[in-house]
Amino acid sequence: MKVIETIQEFDQLIESNKPVLVDFFAEWCGPCKMIAPVLEELSKSYETIEFVKVDVDALGELAQRYSVMSIPALFAFKEGQVVKSAVGFQPKPALESMLNLIK
Repeated sequence: MKVIETIQEFDQLIESNKPVLVDFFAEWCGPCKMIAPVLEELSKSYETIEFVKVDVDALGELAQRYSVMSIPALFAFKEGQVVKSAVGFQPKPALESMLNLIK
C-alpha cells in the first residue's frame, strides 16, 4: 500500500475519480498494525481500487479535513466522494462489504 506524502498527492488521487480506500493511521497505533495485513491482502483481490495510507502525524491537516478523531479510520471514496467510513479495527467481511460499495 502506498503512503501518501503530501496533501496535493492525496487531492490528485481523490479527484482522479478512481475508487480509493484511504487508511488513516499512525506508526504507534496497535489496531492500525493489526488491520494493515488485512488491507494488504484485500488490495490484491480488489485491483481496481487504489489502497493508500495517510499518516495522521505527518498529515494532520488531512485528518482534520475528514474529522478523524480515532484511528485506524478508513474512508471509501468513489467519484471523489466519501461513500462509507469506519473507525477502529474492522474484520475482513466488513472491509469487503465496504470495498464492494466502490468497486
